[in-house]
Amino acid sequence: MITWGLVAVLVATALLYSRWRHSYWSSRGVPTAPGSIPFFGHTFKLLSRSKYRWLIVDEIYHKHRGSLFCGLYEVFQPVLLIGDPGLLKAVLIKDFDHFTNRRSFKSSNPKDKIINEMLNATTGEHWKGIRSVLSTSFTSGRMKGMFPLIETKAQGLVDYLYGQLKKDPVVRMKHSFGMYTMEVISSCAFGLETNSFEGDDSIFAKKAMELFTIKPLRLVKFLCFSIFPKLANLLNFQLTHENMDFFIDVVVETLRQRKAGVKRGDFLDIMLEAREDQDQSTDKKKPKYPLSDDTIIASAVLFIIAGYDTTSNTLGIASFLLAKHTKEQELLREELRKLIAEHGSLTYQAIMEAKYLDGCVSETLRIYPPVVVNARCCTMDYNLPGTDLLIRKGQMISIPVWSLHHDQKYWPEPEKFDPTRFFPENKDRIVSGTYLPFGLGPRNCIAMRFALMEAKLALARTVLEFELRCAPGHEELELSLTPGVMRPKEDVFVTLTPIANE
Repeated sequence: MITWGLVAVLVATALLYSRWRHSYWSSRGVPTAPGSIPFFGHTFKLLSRSKYRWLIVDEIYHKHRGSLFCGLYEVFQPVLLIGDPGLLKAVLIKDFDHFTNRRSFKSSNPKDKIINEMLNATTGEHWKGIRSVLSTSFTSGRMKGMFPLIETKAQGLVDYLYGQLKKDPVVRMKHSFGMYTMEVISSCAFGLETNSFEGDDSIFAKKAMELFTIKPLRLVKFLCFSIFPKLANLLNFQLTHENMDFFIDVVVETLRQRKAGVKRGDFLDIMLEAREDQDQSTDKKKPKYPLSDDTIIASAVLFIIAGYDTTSNTLGIASFLLAKHTKEQELLREELRKLIAEHGSLTYQAIMEAKYLDGCVSETLRIYPPVVVNARCCTMDYNLPGTDLLIRKGQMISIPVWSLHHDQKYWPEPEKFDPTRFFPENKDRIVSGTYLPFGLGPRNCIAMRFALMEAKLALARTVLEFELRCAPGHEELELSLTPGVMRPKEDVFVTLTPIANE
C-alpha cells in the first residue's frame, strides 16, 4: 500500500524534475518569460481562450525589450522568442540553411499521406525540390496571364454585391470575399467553376470554412504532434480533417481528366508539365524528388487551404478599415479613377502601378497580420550572431509578427491606418525584418504575389462601385479568440451604397 510519505516524495521529485527542465534558459543566461507553470511551461498561457494570443506574446515581447530574445517552454520543450529584426534576418535569410524547416506535424497515419506532402509540411531537400518546381507557377508572366480570369471573378463579386443590396444595405463582407476567393482559387488552381456566387450555400465555400473550425479534440492532436510527435504517432492520431477528402477527390478527378488530354493552362497543368520535363530528363539529371501524384494533389489542395481563409479575412478587414476611414477610401477611389482614365480600364499594369491600393492592402496586413506568431525549427546547431548562445538542432524559434508590426519603435502611431507608410518614397524608412505578413527569406509564402494581385483587384472593384460605411452597431472590429490565423469573430458588416459611375 502506497503511503502518504511515498506520495509526497514522488510529487516532490516530479516538481524538482519540472523545475530542472524549466531552468534550461536561465542556466544559459537567457531571460525567461513570466507565466510558466510546473510541467506545462507556457503552453496554457499561450492557448488561453480569454485573451488574444498575440497580446499575450506582446506582453512577453515588451517585457524583454531590453534583451534581443527570451525563453519560453512548450511543456518541457525550450523555445526561443526572437524579437530583434537583425537576428531575425540572420535566422530567416543569411543563415537560412540552419532553419529550413517549419514546425513539423509529420504523421504516420496512412490517411495523412496527402497532408504530409504539402509544401508547408515538407522538410529539407524534399521541401527544396517541391518549392523549386512550384515557384515557376508564380512568376510575373504567370500572374499576368491569370489576370483576365481573376478579373472575371471580380466582376462576379461586384454583381453578387449588387444582388445582396436588393435584400439588405448591410453586407457580410468576409462571406462575400470568401466566395470570390474560392472562385479564384478553384479556377486558377485546377480549372473548376464552383458557381459560388449563384447561391449562399456553395458546397466548396462551406467545406472550406469547416476546415478552419478548430474543435478542442483537433487542437489537442495538433499540440500532441507538435510537442510529443512520437506519442501522437504511437496513438495513430489522424490530422487530416474529414472535409479534406472532398477537396482531394475533386483534385483526383480533375487530374484524371488532365491525363486524358484536357488542358487549361492553370496551376495543375503547370505541375503536370513540370513532371513531364522530369520524366524526360536523362539518368544523370534525374530529379532527387520527382513529382508524384500525391505531391501534385497535395499542392493543389494546399492552394485552397492556404489561400482561402487568409485572403477572405484580409479583404473583409480591409473593407472595414476603409469603411471606418472615409478619407483614405476616397483617396483610393481617386487613384483608381485616374489609372482607369490612363489605361482605359483596371488592367494588370494599372493594379501594379496603384501605390495607394498597395498601401491599403499592405497596411491592413501590418495591423492585422494573418499569422500573428511564426516559427522555425533549427536543423543544425547554431550560434546566435553576436551572442554565445547555442540553439540546438530540433529547437524551435518563435517570431512575434504582430508585436513587430505594432512596435512604435519601428512604426510611428502603430494603431493608425496610414497607407502612405508603404509608398515607394517611404519604404526605405521601414526597418527590414519588422514587416512579416508573408514571412521572410526562402521559406516565405510562395503564393504572395498571387494573393496580393487577387486581393488588390477585388478591393479596387469594390471601392469603385460602392461607398463603404461601418454598419450600425459594427463600428469596431471583433476578432476571434480561436487559435490559428487572425480572423473576424463572426463576419465584417459594412453598409454599401452604389456609386453612380458615368
